[in-house]
Amino acid sequence: MPKMKTHRGSAKRFKRTGTGKLKRGRAYTSHLFANKSTKAKRHLRKSSLVSSGDYKRIREMLTYMK
Repeated sequence: MPKMKTHRGSAKRFKRTGTGKLKRGRAYTSHLFANKSTKAKRHLRKSSLVSSGDYKRIREMLTYMK
């Protein structure tokens, strides 16, 4: 069996936390800020954790990520 490859697009988008959870950036942060409130823009700056429904799928793409 050949080695599994890490999905490079996913490797650039996700990081591991100290406890091994997956951290992700938020969507809707690239443009159209005029019609977003200041509070919404502030909350979009913060990263969040990958949801439990997506965790297994993303973990398989990140085979060798520490």
